[in-house]
Amino acid sequence: MKEVHDYQKDIATIRLMMERSGKFLSLSGLAGVLAGVYALAGAAVAYYKVHYPASPMEYRAFSIQDTNILKDLTIVATIVLVASIGTGLWLSNRKAKKSGTTLWNNTSKILFVNLGIPLVTGGLFVLILLNTGHFGIAAPACLIFYGLALINVSANMYTEIRYLGISEIILGLISATVPGYGLIFWAFGFGVLHIIYGTVMYYRYDK
Repeated sequence: MKEVHDYQKDIATIRLMMERSGKFLSLSGLAGVLAGVYALAGAAVAYYKVHYPASPMEYRAFSIQDTNILKDLTIVATIVLVASIGTGLWLSNRKAKKSGTTLWNNTSKILFVNLGIPLVTGGLFVLILLNTGHFGIAAPACLIFYGLALINVSANMYTEIRYLGISEIILGLISATVPGYGLIFWAFGFGVLHIIYGTVMYYRYDK
């Protein structure tokens, strides 16, 4: 009986190892939380540049067409993106070392490609929207393409990533129906949702 039990245990271990080899499990939940904080800070700066002193909940019937404002918002978005990616890589690398693995492996290479294609496509699409004066749907496009990117890599990551991607897409579609509130939806999608899902992942997988 003991040999049978050991055999079943070995099979379970092999299956777990095979599953782990195809999944990127070094993603840090804390990185998601901090990315959300960065996004909220960026949204606050954007509010000051665009809305202040009007209420952020006030509907905007006009588009952002001032070149200087667009430049400032682009700089803010770039800083938030770089800070989020940098923090994510640092914390994920630290988590990988603790588990005795490496951050850059075959799985992470596949994830990089699968995540990059929709993100780069979405980024170029948003730039085209801004360049052609379609400012009202730039924020929804950011959310939708980001959600598609997350779903595209979710098969090789934690299950929560897929749900986060679906949430981002739904939020982006809703935002597209009320373009005057793009900043609010952007802050909720990249800020609040990241904090919520990052917290869940931290307590499930990091502690």
